Amino acid sequence: MTADQEAESPPAETRCGFVALIGAPNVGKSTLVNALVGSKVTIVSRKVQTTRALIRGIVVEGHSQIILIDTPGIFAPRRRLDRAMVSTAWSGAHDADLVCVLLDAKAGIDEEADAILKRLSDVAHEKILVLNKIDLVPREKLLALAKAANDRLAFADTFMIAALSGDGVDDLRAALAQRMPGGPFHYPEDQMSDAPMRQLAAEITREKIYRRLHQELPYQSTVETDSWTERKDHSVRIEQTIFVERESQRKIVLGKGGATIKSIGADSRQEIAEIVGHPVHLFLFVKVRENWGDDPDRYRHMGLEFPKE
Repeated sequence: MTADQEAESPPAETRCGFVALIGAPNVGKSTLVNALVGSKVTIVSRKVQTTRALIRGIVVEGHSQIILIDTPGIFAPRRRLDRAMVSTAWSGAHDADLVCVLLDAKAGIDEEADAILKRLSDVAHEKILVLNKIDLVPREKLLALAKAANDRLAFADTFMIAALSGDGVDDLRAALAQRMPGGPFHYPEDQMSDAPMRQLAAEITREKIYRRLHQELPYQSTVETDSWTERKDHSVRIEQTIFVERESQRKIVLGKGGATIKSIGADSRQEIAEIVGHPVHLFLFVKVRENWGDDPDRYRHMGLEFPKE
């Protein structure tokens, strides 16, 4: 082929679509999003149910753009916030072009996974099975688990990965790219998430709270970015408020002499600075907001629909 002929060749067809990651809490959905994107776009915590809204990671693989919907972990809801999170997760599955069903290879098809597989039969989109944490399980058990899951539901394909180490993630990424419908990219090629930086900064601080206080603080705590000011020296001044439900929780977050809040702030400031590429001045405040779990405005702020009951 001559240079002229090559110049006249039509551009490759672009593909773009939405992939929902569905699974029980702590199966590794957020870790997988970050591994597929290659950068941090959603928080990862040892505490279950940390993902509250449909935070999207955006991946460009060849001529395909994959928009990942990291849904809240699906579990048996008890409170209003629980119901909002579960409802959001299922809406993500129904709205996507493709559904990735994550199972914890070590846990297998437990009660939560069983309930998810049953309900997924109502989702019309193509479904892919992803067994995560395969480094913790013998190969024979993996094969048996894959067969058991495929016997339950008609999966288009099965992948075995270890999201934390990245094992198998490249193959999964390539397969997702191939399955995206034809069409133009929805986002600029260099964009990794549609979550505004103010929201992402709040998520990062919330993650640091969980890592520091995961045994001591209920997960109902939330963080809001109150102000984001870019200064003349290119540094960023950020003010955030951490809301808890009781005064006793406020004292836990502050710590003796303010030591805990200082530690949380230092960790969060460092990570936000790495992402924005400029020095960050972070100021954290802790306030009590009683019964915020029943406040519709707080749900809208987190991107969740307020359940009527």
